[in-house]
Amino acid sequence: MTTTRNAFLLLMMLALAACNFHLRGSNISGDQFPFKSLYLKAPEGLPFVGDLKHDLKINRIALAATPEQADLVLEVVSIQATKQILSLSGSGRVQEYQLFYRVSLRAYDKQKTDWLPVEDISMSRTMPYDDTQILADQEEEAMLYKDMRSDAVAQAIRRLSRAKPQPMP
Repeated sequence: MTTTRNAFLLLMMLALAACNFHLRGSNISGDQFPFKSLYLKAPEGLPFVGDLKHDLKINRIALAATPEQADLVLEVVSIQATKQILSLSGSGRVQEYQLFYRVSLRAYDKQKTDWLPVEDISMSRTMPYDDTQILADQEEEAMLYKDMRSDAVAQAIRRLSRAKPQPMP
């Protein structure tokens, strides 16, 4: 029975490998991007920028030290994380918050030709709130922002993978 199970697992692994299966976010071939190197024009120390650099390295995109050395410049125009009251109880206490995360990006080449004109990546999450569990709510809020940040990085990578020079107007 164990040999049959092992043979079945081996057969499944071979079948997945034969159909070019790989996990989302793992670029095995490294050839899906229309450029080889990228200069990231962004403020240092922001979690989004760190996550983006990590994903670019996973996708085998060389990060250039200067814009002149890069095929493409990716500029992080702005990053905003905001919170808004969504609903109140009858006594005026907050019941829900709406969390927003927005990143604006722009990509262009050495000739200043836009590959991605200024685009926003926006997302939101609803968070229930209970003022008797403030620490738990703060942890949940941090987790939701981290989740939105990860989604924004994944969207930025997908947009870069299909970026191409835009015709001049």
